[in-house]
Amino acid sequence: MDIISYMRASRMSLIVLGAAGKMGTKVLEHIKSSPDCILAGAFDLAPGPGIQPPGHLKTALKKADAAIEFTAPEAAAAYARICAELAKPLVIGTTGFNGAQLTAIKNFSKTIPVFLSPNMSPAVNLTFAVAKLMARKLGSGFDIHISETHHKRKKDAPSGTALKYLAHIKEAYDGSVTVTSIRAGDIVGEHAVLYAGPYERVELIHRAHSRDVFAQGAVKAALWLADRKPGLYDYLDLLGLKKFGEHP
Repeated sequence: MDIISYMRASRMSLIVLGAAGKMGTKVLEHIKSSPDCILAGAFDLAPGPGIQPPGHLKTALKKADAAIEFTAPEAAAAYARICAELAKPLVIGTTGFNGAQLTAIKNFSKTIPVFLSPNMSPAVNLTFAVAKLMARKLGSGFDIHISETHHKRKKDAPSGTALKYLAHIKEAYDGSVTVTSIRAGDIVGEHAVLYAGPYERVELIHRAHSRDVFAQGAVKAALWLADRKPGLYDYLDLLGLKKFGEHP
């Protein structure tokens, strides 16, 4: 094997699903510029240069190491089924799933490793753990409010990220937590958790300046997923934060 063939063989080959979308386009860019992976195929319902229709997916997926998807809930669940059939790991960046779709994805994760995260920014996922710890330590003396703002074309509200904050906080706090959403302009994404006490307040804020942070995070998740056993994973697994703040 020559050196070029060896280098290609040692790099992870990735399929991108939803490649014509805003996130898919960014994921393609990061795969092509990464020294750790190569593009094995790009698929979308919308035609475009280098982008194939989903009907050709199985042939390409058989030769790939894993797939990354940013599509829609129904499509993501269907792609998860195909990946499970072919024993290929899958990174899911879609949000807005209903209960049945989530149940299906969890069942597929018994066969393949699935990385499911509503937000692919490592920094945001760190704040999930911090938000839970703050809720536990501050206790009932503080009111908690979650707010999120996204571009006007985002369909799900509250965002998957806001709901993830809520889920983590409710594990440590039994009070009422309010959530508000704004859809305006071309805002990439902003999330804030407010802890308001009688004499002070604390705000935990994350602002995404570009979709590149999510694309880069999705590629990182795919590379991490390569050595995992079947199961449902997220960024708290990748960052080693599952037990963060568990003990008083």
